[in-house]
Order: sequence, then C-alpha cells, then structure tokens
Amino acid sequence: MAAPPVLLAVDDDPTGLCDVERELHDRYGRHYTVVCLRSPIEAREQLEAFAADGHDVALVLAAQWLSGMTGSDFLTEVRRLHPRSMRGLLISYGDWGQKASGEAIFEGISHGRFDHYVLRPAESPDELFHQTMSGLLLDWAESQRAAPYTVHIVGETWSGRAHELREVLQQCAIAHHFCLADSTEGRQLVERAGEAPQLPLIVFPNGQVLQDPTNLEIAEAAGSPTPANLEQVELDVVIVGAGPAGLSAAVYGASEGFGTLVVDQGGVGGQATSSSLIRNYLGFPRGISGRRLAQGAYNQAWVFGADFAFMQKVTGIERDGDHVVLTLSEGGTIRAGAVLLTMGASYRRIGVPELEALTGAGVYYGSSTSEASSMTGGDAYIVGGANSAGQAALHLSRYAKRVTLVVRAGSLRAGMSEYLVRQIEATDNIDVLARTEVVGGGGEGRLEHLVLEDRDSGERSTVDAHGLFLLIGAQPCTEWLPDAVERDQQGFILTGQDVPDDGAWPLERRPLLLETSMPGVFAAGDVRHGAVKRVASAVGEGSIAIQLLHQYFADRGMQPHGRPAYSPDPTPAPDVRAGRVAADPVA
Repeated sequence: MAAPPVLLAVDDDPTGLCDVERELHDRYGRHYTVVCLRSPIEAREQLEAFAADGHDVALVLAAQWLSGMTGSDFLTEVRRLHPRSMRGLLISYGDWGQKASGEAIFEGISHGRFDHYVLRPAESPDELFHQTMSGLLLDWAESQRAAPYTVHIVGETWSGRAHELREVLQQCAIAHHFCLADSTEGRQLVERAGEAPQLPLIVFPNGQVLQDPTNLEIAEAAGSPTPANLEQVELDVVIVGAGPAGLSAAVYGASEGFGTLVVDQGGVGGQATSSSLIRNYLGFPRGISGRRLAQGAYNQAWVFGADFAFMQKVTGIERDGDHVVLTLSEGGTIRAGAVLLTMGASYRRIGVPELEALTGAGVYYGSSTSEASSMTGGDAYIVGGANSAGQAALHLSRYAKRVTLVVRAGSLRAGMSEYLVRQIEATDNIDVLARTEVVGGGGEGRLEHLVLEDRDSGERSTVDAHGLFLLIGAQPCTEWLPDAVERDQQGFILTGQDVPDDGAWPLERRPLLLETSMPGVFAAGDVRHGAVKRVASAVGEGSIAIQLLHQYFADRGMQPHGRPAYSPDPTPAPDVRAGRVAADPVA
C-alpha cells in the first residue's frame, strides 16, 4: 500500500510552528503524513529523501523569515525536488502591510516561487486556515488525477476513439484519467467490466461502466439533464453554447425569470476548460482552473432553473413570426422568443498532414490539463502566444522535463498578459522560441519529433518531442449560420452598430447593442466581432445580453413565460421526471 502523501511545514518560530502542527495533525493526520520542522536545512534534507523514495509531497508551507534563507528561496527549491507539490508562504496577520513581506508575496507569486500565501492559524479550529488548505490540496489532488469523482477511461491506444472520449469529458468539465488496457491499472478496470468488453471503456465513480459509448450516452451517464419534448414548450431564450458567455447568460436569465435552455454540442466551459489556472479573474486570488469555473457556473445556473441539452448540435436557425426556431442535429426543433449565440471559437488546425494524423497520440488541440501527466519527464512543445498558451506552459512545466513555447511574434508580450510573461520568464524549464513555426514532424504511432522553421532565416531544425499542444488563433464556430446572420471576413458575427445599414437589417429601428442582423438573435463572447478574448469580458457580455432581452421583449409587448413545465414523455428515461430533470448536475 502506498504511503500517505506528505504535508510539510518549516518555521523557526516555535510558537507559530506549534500552531501549524496542531491544525495539520487535527484535521489531516488520518490521511497525510504531517512533518513540521524548524530548520530549513533539515526540511530540505527530508524533501530530498522523499524525492529519492518516490514519496508524494502534497503541500509545503514555509515562513518567509528562516534561518539562513527566506521562505521564498526555500519554496523555489521545493519546485525542483517536487514539481507538482503545492507551495504556500506562511505569514502572520497584518504582514502584507509591511513592505518587505508585501514585496515577498508579490514577487513570489508573480515569479512562480510559490502558489499563494497562507495565514498562520489562530485559535483552533481556524476555518479560514483550513479553507486555504483545502483549496490547495484539491488543486494537488486534481493534478494527480486523484480528485473525488474522477472518471476512468481505458483504451487500446492513446489516439482514435479513446482520444475523442477524453476530449468529450474535457468539454464536460469532468475530471478524468486515462490508462492503456495493457497497463496494470487498465487490466484491473477491464476485469471489472466483465468478459471481453468492447474498448474503449469509461468507468464512472458510482461503478457504472460504458463500453465504447456515444457522446450522448456519456452526457446522460454523467448526470447531464436532458429536457424532454422540447417541441412542446415555450421558451423565452435559447442559448447556443455553454462557454463562459453562455453560462453567464444562463445564470442571469434564469435568475430573472426567463425560461432558459442552453444547448451545446459538447459540455460546459468551452475553451475555458483547457485553462489550467486563470489568475486574473475577479474574486479568485489563488486563481481558478477553467474546469472548476465552468462547473461552478453550471451548478449556479442549474439551481436557478436553467435547463441544459448537451451533445446536441444546432444546425439551423430561422424566424417564424414572433419566434426564432432552431433545428437540432438529433432531430426536432426548438421555438423561443429570442436566441443568444455564444458558440465561442475553436483552435485553428495546424494543417500539417503528418501531425494531424497523430492527433491524440502526442498532438493535441488544447487539452494541456487532461494530457499533462503523459508528458512526465518528456519534452513538450506549445504553439501559441496568447494567455491560454501561457497557462498551458506553466501547467505542463510541473510534468515535462522541458516545455518550449513556439510563437510567430517577436515576443510573448505581443499577445500575453504581463503576469504570465513574468512567471514564464522565471520558470527554469520553459523556453520561448520567437519568430518560429512548426512545419513538420512525425513518429511511429506517436509523436517523436518536430520540424521547426525560423520565420526570418527560413532555417529548419528537427527536435525530439513527446507532446505538441496547439493553441493557435481563434476560428469562430459559425459555419452553420444562415446568410441572414451577417459575419465579417473571418466568420465572427456582426452585432449592434457593426451590422451593415445596406438592407441586411429588416426593421426601422437599429439593432440593439448585441443584436445580430436577424432580429431577436443576439451574440456574445468570443463568437462576436470585436469581442475581447478574455473570460471576464465573455461573462460580462453574457449578463449584458440578458438585460438587452428585457428591452427586446418590452419593445415587442412580449411577456416572459418563465421556467417551462416539460410534458412527460410516454416512455421516459429512468433519470427524467415530468416537470424537472431528476439527475444531479454534471460532476
């Protein structure tokens, strides 16, 4: 049986260390090995021994002022010995007001020396201390693929349908872990599925096993609510796309009494689910992963009464009197008073045939969070220069021996936030190749090498590579829209004053701020022309769209219907009841 993971604290203040040790033992002693030391030298020796033994260290806490070194320096060394450990700088209440301590916190976090600061515990039990601890330990558990309710995938190879299933669970913001069928873990999971199961398998935390399931079967098994008889209800607004803009609109729409349905061909979160840590989103000082942000937004909208139809693609849209009618890929139509388009954008394809053939086998579009563990000890390359690429590089640096960012621009600062640039520059195992492109590569069944080209000299070089993560550009998901919804040359939807005044708009009034050239159809987030490509701006536009719907309905003398009461299906699925979906929200 594996030894329990370690919680280590070092503080040369005996009183402060005693308080930390008390709280750690009382709350975590059953499941973790708690080690508290006064000497940073002794603590470093202990961490070296843990690394040599392969012993997991979940979290290290260090006071800033230690004998012979600072806590920031000590925690920097921890990263070398235990790259996946969470690291917290212990401070006392009010220390942030002292210049030296405040600068240590700012510099330490911005340069990646530690993950966050932790207030020393006061009277027991100190729930504020434990709230911080729980967040850090959950981050560690997720990095280990050991978080609660992790879904397991078993496949014969990394590519093909096994890769598609990982992408589906990533889109649904579901924590998951992949293993090959001929591995020790894979053989154990295959045995649980019975005799000669059809691969790939998905094993859910409740023991349910699906053999080579369809995407819709996965969504239903994960607890995704699927409203019955959509054609028989009156909806106020249908939101197409469950990324940050769509989820924000769902929260505000449902909370303000609109009958709200969100339809998405995948799951929740959009591209945001591939962000390992968003540090500049309001209200999350330690940062938050895109997956956890999407989960929280989904649960919030669901509690307010919004309904969701996942693994359903909208294939057509048209006006019918006072209503907008949507056609679904799974058959049937939906009628609503208004529609909000929040499909977002997808990463551009690299267009190199030999690399496209290895998609899922070392070549990935996004997916840095779900595929990071497979990069352990290898060389990972990331193509892209925006924030998503920077977040991916920092996340992969905890696993890969070396991470290389390949960017077309002259520097990262051309398209990346300064806080990410500083942290990347301070991370020893991240390199940046500016003015460079990936033009080739290959391998026997899995990526083994890449061909890089200098954009200025044209010189080419071949490098060993275990993973290529492509986060390039933004291609709007608008190819299914009719000509009546005007778009720019890149396919982004024109809204408000950008809608041309050349007959494309059929009414006397001008379009509302986020209204498209089809009256009653609005657009928000990355799919919209002129949108700021940031999570916070997408969330803001989603909420603004709901306020515009109030104005749209009032101008037309329309009253919202409120949450629809779905008619019972004559042969309902086991998890669906009339009037309300009985399943829990997506895990």
